[in-house]
Order: sequence, then structure tokens, then C-alpha cells
Amino acid sequence: MNARTVDWSAGRPARDGADRAEGLRERKKRLMRQQLSDTATEMFVERGFEAVRVAEVAAACGVSEKTVFNYFPTKESLVLDQPEATMAALRTELARPELTPVDAALRVLADELGALTAWLDGHEDPALAVTRLRRFGELVQATPALRAHQRDMTDQLVAAAAEILARRAGAGPEDPEPQIAATALLGLWPIQFRALRTHLDGTRTPAQVREAVTADVLRAAELLAAGLGSWPPAGPEPAPALP
Repeated sequence: MNARTVDWSAGRPARDGADRAEGLRERKKRLMRQQLSDTATEMFVERGFEAVRVAEVAAACGVSEKTVFNYFPTKESLVLDQPEATMAALRTELARPELTPVDAALRVLADELGALTAWLDGHEDPALAVTRLRRFGELVQATPALRAHQRDMTDQLVAAAAEILARRAGAGPEDPEPQIAATALLGLWPIQFRALRTHLDGTRTPAQVREAVTADVLRAAELLAAGLGSWPPAGPEPAPALP
């Protein structure tokens, strides 16, 4: 394994203009984090998640095992760090009083899908890019530890969404309405993932993939909108989202 890694960051939302103002230290930390994640993902895809030790990932990147854990608290988070970006985007969009909860979720999903298809569109070998994405999905599905980590992250996203929705409705985060609303909204993410597996078949262009996946997500969202269209009720502008 050499230091040159595949770009496994496809699908992460594009970083905003704040990156242009980041200092050298912050940029080095960001690039190291990406290198660790990309290197680990490539090794896991090639050899299997359980067959690769964190120490091997560290050696491939020329750092200590302790350094890896300074960036990623668990082996699983080396691969599945996307929920952190999703969490930040959800907090922002769900706190906007002019958006329904469904519309807010759809904005985040659209941004994530747009980042992925833009990466595909710019790849010099689109067929290879699709193959890598499919292999990544197969890795997660075939690894119990990764599936369990994914479920834990989803629970955290549901809790965060319920807290924001409760604030908008003037309710408690443990009340039934924000809990079921948050759970239903986060159910749109598996719909998008499954649609990607279906439509990333190597025959569609990135634009066609985006159109087909969006259509599937919107079909699911229509059912949610029927139940959540009038909730939360209009009220005073909510407090700012938690950092």
C-alpha cells in the first residue's frame, strides 16, 4: 500500500468559502484527516474491514496509531465520517422557519447527491468511479461493525433533528411529535442510498443518476409531506441552532 490513495470523499458536501480563510495548520489537519480516511477506506475495500488493523493504516500514512485516533475515535469512524457533515447541515436547514421539515431534509439530501454526482462527472474514468462507489457500499453492507456504527450515527441524527423540531414547535424533544417527525425524516437517507445502488449501474450519466435518484426520494418525501405538511405549527422564530 503506498501513500497515494483513492479519493473516497465523493458525496461529502462541498466545503464553503470559509476554507479559503483557513490557516496553514487547519489546512494540514484537514488534509491529514482526509488522507487517513481515504487510505483506510481503500485498504478496507481491498482486504476487508476486519483484516486491516488501525496500525497498518497509520503506517501507510506515515503516522503513529495514536495520531489516527486523535482524528478518529473509532476504527469505524475512519470510514463513516459523513454523518458529521449531515449533522451540521441538518441543524442549519431544520432551524430555518420558512422551510417545512421535509423541504429542509430534501435540501440536505440534494446537496449530498449533487456533490457525489459532480465528483462522478469530473472523474477521468467514470466507470471506475462507479465501481469504487459500489464497492464501498458493499463493504458497509457486508460489515456488521460498520452497519452498527451507521445505526448509532442515525440515532444521533434523529436526536439532533428532534431537538430542533421540538424547539420550532414549542415542545419537548422527547415528545411524540418531534420524535416521530425526526425518525421519518432520517428515513429519507436510506431511500437515497438504495436509489444510488439501483441507478449507479454504469449506463447512466451522472446527470441521469441524479435525476433518477431525486425522483425516488421525492416519491418517498410526498408521503411524509402529507403527514408533516402542517407540522410544526407556525410560531415565533426559533432560537439559533446549537453549534
